[in-house]
Amino acid sequence: MPNPASPNKPSTERFQTGPVVVLSVCHFIHDAYSSFLAPLLPLLITKLGMTLTQAGFLSTVMQIPAIFNPLIGSLADRVSTRYFIILAPATTAIPMSLLGLAPNYGVLLVLLFCAGISVAMFHVPSPVMVSRLSGTRVGQGMSFFMTGGEFARTIGPLVAIGSVSLLGLEGAYPIMLVGVLASLWLYLRFREVPVGNSQKQRTPLGEAWRDIQHVLIPLIAILIFRGFMHAAMATFLPTYIKAETGNLWLAGLSLTLFEASGVVGVMTTGSLSDFLGRRKMLTLSILGAPLGLFLFIELSGWYRFMALIFTGFTLLSTTPVMLALVQENAQKSPAAANGYFMMSSFLARSAIVVVVGFAGDMIGLKATYLISAALGLAGLPFIRMLPKR
Repeated sequence: MPNPASPNKPSTERFQTGPVVVLSVCHFIHDAYSSFLAPLLPLLITKLGMTLTQAGFLSTVMQIPAIFNPLIGSLADRVSTRYFIILAPATTAIPMSLLGLAPNYGVLLVLLFCAGISVAMFHVPSPVMVSRLSGTRVGQGMSFFMTGGEFARTIGPLVAIGSVSLLGLEGAYPIMLVGVLASLWLYLRFREVPVGNSQKQRTPLGEAWRDIQHVLIPLIAILIFRGFMHAAMATFLPTYIKAETGNLWLAGLSLTLFEASGVVGVMTTGSLSDFLGRRKMLTLSILGAPLGLFLFIELSGWYRFMALIFTGFTLLSTTPVMLALVQENAQKSPAAANGYFMMSSFLARSAIVVVVGFAGDMIGLKATYLISAALGLAGLPFIRMLPKR
């Protein structure tokens, strides 16, 4: 695999389908395990007697290692970080497969924090490599990459619920073996592939921030307002459905349907933004997601499922467009810039999910969903602050 001539330019204008697909598969394997928390949350709440606020804090703990994403990005700009990618499926699979064995809330926090470290070490260098392999079609490359992650969050809840149904909450830990074998396979495939920048630049983190702040500041604002909807749906949807129906399988299937529609969203919006423009696609997504969430709350029957599909499609489709914006505008240190973006994304989600959980305890999840949808519209003005090209 060729090394890039400069840190922010792909080494070839050709879209390298094979390597990009391999990275997408890597993303799928890894994120399937990191998606276990939400579908298992109703069972963990019952087992450990947690409040919704405590349950929301679990996601926050898993996101705390994202604080170090800019440092990881700075490292990725100078050295090969392929082993971060290779080891990630195993180092995420092991703690996430042990959640059901946690005897108390403290052990659960430790397991999720360890998984969060693995998540952070994987997600920073991977999009940079995808950008370098995508030539002039960065949006399409990000769509490929994010499709793996979204598809994992579609399959992951079913794997978690199915494993618990067959083996019990405390007996499902053998599923970690798949992640370990995946890391072995990735080692055989990636061990000779350089992920770092061949020029090994040493751009200070402050300079990397100044280089990309004109893009990151409006994106962070959008992430915050969008984050209320994301936290409400991605973390508490199974809990909300189970409270309404008492059916754990229906709760897991609802999350799967939500994530599956997100797969379609990320497959299309990144590629469309290469031709229609990044700002236009973000506008359509940020207008559509609150509308879909309002309809999901108010409708019933099959109409509700249609609204859930529309919400997932629009809400989860923004990430490839945002990643493309960051990589296209990072002139000096693309991995550090991506580290800043991923840190902002993870920290915004982790802080907001606690707020959403607290609101759910105080006013109920239905009212919390309605407020989250209204807040989502507040991100629209910040789109105009993004570069037009």
